[in-house]
Amino acid sequence: MSQNKRWAIYCRVSTQDQEKGLDSQMRAMVDFVERQGVKNYEIFSDHGISGAKISRPSLDRMMKEVEEGTISHVAVYSFSRFARSTTHLLKALENFQKLGVEFISYTEQIQTNSPMGRAFFTVIAAIAQLERELIVERVRNGLKAARARGVHIGREKKRDSLLIRKLLKAGLTYRNVAAIAKCSHGSVWAEKQSMMKEVAEQKRLKEETETRRKEEIARAEAIYGKTQKLLDEKPKLDQGSLEAKYSILPVEDFSPSGTLLPPTSEENVPPESEDTAPKAA
Repeated sequence: MSQNKRWAIYCRVSTQDQEKGLDSQMRAMVDFVERQGVKNYEIFSDHGISGAKISRPSLDRMMKEVEEGTISHVAVYSFSRFARSTTHLLKALENFQKLGVEFISYTEQIQTNSPMGRAFFTVIAAIAQLERELIVERVRNGLKAARARGVHIGREKKRDSLLIRKLLKAGLTYRNVAAIAKCSHGSVWAEKQSMMKEVAEQKRLKEETETRRKEEIARAEAIYGKTQKLLDEKPKLDQGSLEAKYSILPVEDFSPSGTLLPPTSEENVPPESEDTAPKAA
């Protein structure tokens, strides 16, 4: 470590009546630093300032000296005393890493030059990214809900849109339209862009509707064609072909009661026995 560089100890309490809390932080940090064999250190403390504020007098002074290269280590009592926001903590850690400054948290026992410290740095970066994405999502959901309630987002439009559009459609120049509508050239240009955007959106919706209509007609025609083809190719079966294909017996082979009649052909008649044959006179 260079002799002209020193350690920085940062302590903070949120309210003015936490004097004892600030003193206990300082005592603990001084004891910790001296146990590391460090004699060249400076204490930076913010009294009665919330951690939600990124800009704090002593913190800003310490970070300025860090950037100037006069600080080699930054030791804090805990992460919550240094930064309440994960994004703020990550930004400071990235700055320390870039400048080669080691960051130490006394309560959590984290040092950025150790394997555990590097792992913590990776985790805190992922959490900060998640925090940023959640903030963006909340803002988008809030804007969406506001628009659904009819709340206007952005600056209030004071130009006469209907008059500007009529004048533009009539072929007047931007200068003439601005003079008649009593607005700036920028307002005329913005209304022109908005009008063109609406026309393009209407054209797109019309084309999509026409495309869907043509697709539905094509599908209906395809279904009709397939159905008609099946009807035309349906075989016309007669009674004989049904009997031959499915071995269906003719109706004449059954009695009125539904029982099968005995065969009448000579081939199927059994031969007469001697007992049943008529005797000669």
